[in-house]
Amino acid sequence: MGGFFLKERVPGAFAFFVVVYYFLYIGILALMFEALIQMAALILCGVVWRYLAPGGLDATSTRTALTGLVYYLFLPALVLLVLWQAPLGVDSFKIALVASVAILASLLVMNGLCSLYRMDGPTRGAALLAAAFPNATYLGLPVLEATLGKEARSIAIQYDLFACTPLLLTVGAWVAMRYGNVPQTRLGISNLLKIPALWAALLAVILNSLAVPVPDGLRNWLQSLANGVVPLMLISLGLSLSVSREHFQSMHSILPVLGIKLIFMPAVVLVISTGLGMQGMLLQAVVLEAAMPSMVLGLVLCDRYGLNSVVYAAAVTISTAFSFITLAVWHGMV
Repeated sequence: MGGFFLKERVPGAFAFFVVVYYFLYIGILALMFEALIQMAALILCGVVWRYLAPGGLDATSTRTALTGLVYYLFLPALVLLVLWQAPLGVDSFKIALVASVAILASLLVMNGLCSLYRMDGPTRGAALLAAAFPNATYLGLPVLEATLGKEARSIAIQYDLFACTPLLLTVGAWVAMRYGNVPQTRLGISNLLKIPALWAALLAVILNSLAVPVPDGLRNWLQSLANGVVPLMLISLGLSLSVSREHFQSMHSILPVLGIKLIFMPAVVLVISTGLGMQGMLLQAVVLEAAMPSMVLGLVLCDRYGLNSVVYAAAVTISTAFSFITLAVWHGMV
């Protein structure tokens, strides 16, 4: 009689838990979509500005001014503020490790696909950069802060400054030089020393390790500067996005980039981070960082080394558009 009772009740209980899980999953996606919609509104401001050019301020000059402020002042202030107070340790090493492995794995797989698709050198170089390097700060930081809270900001910064940016300016620059049309340009490792945010990160790590407290006045000043990072980053991202007929003509080269960037890379990070024992907010944050669209900064390497900038710009625009769907899915999965 007891066995019959269990047999009758187990399917019902299982269905109940499935329904509960389904509604929780839908709720998580709804929260993620709400955060993404708010960020999309800021990106849209940049897109609209690009086409209206109010006051005669074109997209290029406006974006240059905004990104200059963020790059040289606001972002270093945020990095210093966050990493000075963040718990740094084994998790920091894990973040850098999973990010580096995912980037290198994506480069290897994308290189094989480039051979399969028979891409020419400049197109191959652009596709490799677009597939391997995520928009970890300009979009990743706002996404993590909006969905996981301010505590996740340090994860986004570490993911970028401890792995993505150093690899972009070394391995990424080598890839660009290898496949670009400007072979005489030499690889400059010294470029790493010219990044204000990296110097801010180094200072923050030193002060953090020495347990030096943040003075209240300095904290308030840094916070007022840091508050401008997210909206300016998103608006400048919108100023960088564009759609043209050339973009659609490049879709055969962009499709494998989308697969690597939005599906393969976060899957690799999910597997590796789970194996390293990462869980909770840390696991969610690194997976979402890996699922970010292509990095806007890669356009600089494309222009400097003679890669196919049209393909790269199209990859940034299209991967950013699709990421608003895939990010919500990855957030629901982890």
